[in-house]
Amino acid sequence: MTATPPPPALVLIRADAAPDIGTGHVMRCLALAEALRELGADAAFCGSRITPSLRDRLVADGIAHHLIDPAQDVATMLALYHRIGAHALVVDSYWLDADWRAAMRQAGGPVLALDDLADRPLFADLVWNPSPQAHTLPYDRLAPGARLLLGDAHVLIRREIRNRISAPRPALAERNRILVTFGGSDPAGLTVPVIKRLAPLLPPGVGLDVVVGGSNPALACCQAAAARFPAVALHVDTREMGRLIAGCGLAITAGGGTVAEMAALATPCLLVAVVDNQAAAAADASARGWAAVLDARGMDKADAAAAVTESSLRLWADLPARADLSRRIAGIDGQGAPRVARALLDRIAAYINLP
Repeated sequence: MTATPPPPALVLIRADAAPDIGTGHVMRCLALAEALRELGADAAFCGSRITPSLRDRLVADGIAHHLIDPAQDVATMLALYHRIGAHALVVDSYWLDADWRAAMRQAGGPVLALDDLADRPLFADLVWNPSPQAHTLPYDRLAPGARLLLGDAHVLIRREIRNRISAPRPALAERNRILVTFGGSDPAGLTVPVIKRLAPLLPPGVGLDVVVGGSNPALACCQAAAARFPAVALHVDTREMGRLIAGCGLAITAGGGTVAEMAALATPCLLVAVVDNQAAAAADASARGWAAVLDARGMDKADAAAAVTESSLRLWADLPARADLSRRIAGIDGQGAPRVARALLDRIAAYINLP
């Protein structure tokens, strides 16, 4: 009689998203979920907040999403973990504190903490931080004994980007598109003023691709602004980010995981820091020569849009400078998500085999 094979490992991912906090946590966890599924495991998401467009995307990809009652967060999380038969927990959050994380150890499986701040005990078996300075952070104290998944080799890049890495790309001089993306929800509200300021000044033959999330609170304004200019193409909840990045001659972005996507495809970018938690990444990108950096913190929207326009047009006109940025930013191999997924699955296997 043939034995029934065990069910695939199921990883429960805690990541929240909202217009005021952005969508980056869910999107980088989506990269991990894709890699887990490629390796024969499965993933489910949960959170107390999610934008409708992101939830629709997860559902369309066949990935379950469970809402967590914020008033009973710990109890709801633990009940969900056991109800769906999860084998491990991934936590990606700035606001879930040490007490919450300690309580999650009751679930009984390994925990992977996606961390950028190193400002609280993590109670984790694995810690992820792709920052080049991550090795200097006190993870020996914040997560004693944890396996550390640090640096560029572990950047989480979604499959739509990974699939473009080995594909041919047009020479930089042949690209006639500028890409603008300030995140899925654009918390600083820069998309509309940048469209209005930059689009009329584009050189002849140059087009503007603008990427926004479907839950952007200013979506209708983005659509109206883009409709005014024939050279502007608005992409809402696009599944073609890899194509857009690979085909543009310059990307304007607020940072976050998008910079790693630019690096994977060697795309020159203007990195615009608009809030304090982007400052460190912007400084790092500048120090490494990965991007031209504009610090727009403290500027009002009109001044920021003017500065973005001036900087981007100056950079567009300087092909050698863009080529140098492309050369410097290249180097991320894009395989971080499969590496992190394998490390987590190895830890799950170790837990299952414990006596």
